[in-house]
Amino acid sequence: MKAANETKKTEQEAVQNTALIDGSEMGDVKIHENVIAALVRQAALEQEGVSRLAGSALVDDIANLVGSRRMQARAISVELAEDSRVTIEIKLNLIFGFRIPEVAERVQKAVISTVEEITGMTVMRVNVLIQEIEEPVVESDEEEIPAAAVDTMPLN
Repeated sequence: MKAANETKKTEQEAVQNTALIDGSEMGDVKIHENVIAALVRQAALEQEGVSRLAGSALVDDIANLVGSRRMQARAISVELAEDSRVTIEIKLNLIFGFRIPEVAERVQKAVISTVEEITGMTVMRVNVLIQEIEEPVVESDEEEIPAAAVDTMPLN
């Protein structure tokens, strides 16, 4: 009995978290807010200056490894309204040295473009919350050779 109630609750939550974007005699087409959140994540992370979604790096890495979407749920909020309209909030960490207003505006434009183009929905607002500034990751072009390996290299 408890399992049946949980199944009903899960189905009701799924319906509540969807937007009807098309209906015809063939049936309805609905988009779940998780789909919109995935599009938002992708569009935001492609922008120069964005380090990652806000949150704990360790927790997010573990969540990403196990395929959890909780990381996304903490950093991206999607509010669905009538008539295929959506409001989005995204929390980001930026890389030090980038102008915050410029990065935020690029994120807003990219999110609006991506969500509207792929879903056909109308994005009413994209609120960007910058939570942290992170040091840029410095990548070395050359692979370091351990000192012990240099001492034992043949000179021929």
